[in-house]
Amino acid sequence: MTENHPHIAFLGVGLMGAPMVRNLLNAGYPVTLWNRTASKCEPFVNEVTIADSPEDAVHRADIVITMLENGDVVEDVMVAQGGIAALKAGAVYIDMSSVQPSLARRHAALAKEQGAGYVDAPVSGGTVGAEQATLSIMAGGSGADVERVRPVFEALGRCTPIGPVGAGQLAKLANQAIVGITIGAVSEALLLAAKGGADPAAVREALMGGFAGSRILELHGQRMIDRDFSPGAPARIQLKDLRMILDEARSEGLTLPLSQQVHNEYQSLIANGHSDVDHSGLLLELEHLNGALLGSSSAIKRK
Repeated sequence: MTENHPHIAFLGVGLMGAPMVRNLLNAGYPVTLWNRTASKCEPFVNEVTIADSPEDAVHRADIVITMLENGDVVEDVMVAQGGIAALKAGAVYIDMSSVQPSLARRHAALAKEQGAGYVDAPVSGGTVGAEQATLSIMAGGSGADVERVRPVFEALGRCTPIGPVGAGQLAKLANQAIVGITIGAVSEALLLAAKGGADPAAVREALMGGFAGSRILELHGQRMIDRDFSPGAPARIQLKDLRMILDEARSEGLTLPLSQQVHNEYQSLIANGHSDVDHSGLLLELEHLNGALLGSSSAIKRK
């Protein structure tokens, strides 16, 4: 392992993972890739080593990064398929997926048995942040482990150390609570204004200059007005995160009524066939509930 260019194994080349891999390559890191759907590695075939299995990807790597869909997939890839068991002593495993804090702590303990470090480092910023290397990275782990991998994080975005292992995942849950609830608020506000006869685009523009202004209103409010729900962050992933928020709240003896309500709305959105729309597509569920389209004063037929 050299100080500037440790060998990275990257597992999970999806919507987020692919641009992250591109930024690591641009920063000069040698990379080994593995993905459950092997064809997603093909765009990088001339620049990386492609592994046949998680174990094959991991065993030579100085730093291992997983960017997978949920905790069950991380558990399967890194435990059932032998990823953690293949870590070499002195390596650092970074899980950039969004998983339960308890799972992060268990995986850290398994990595420690191999003589390896562990950092849970979920991200915010979506596919745009991944492409532009401006992700907000929330890192949980020992100060020493986080500092060792900070140059890698700097190739991907901005790292904020949050606390011990699991703390990064707690920060991501806090992020997703705010994101999900705010998407719901923006949906309701724009539909309210439009149904009363106001131009929702003008309302959004006016609100951007006041206390209601937010990144969600700026980006997702525009998505709602444009009806552009191609997935940057799919609704099913937002629902998964809200389930984790509520599970963590229960384990801490907390009641989070706003998170519960938004969870229920995403659950209905997905039950109505919209699991792969962008999470800003929560507007579709609100429209379905009210029989009205944003930007139209005419009723629409309830399904």
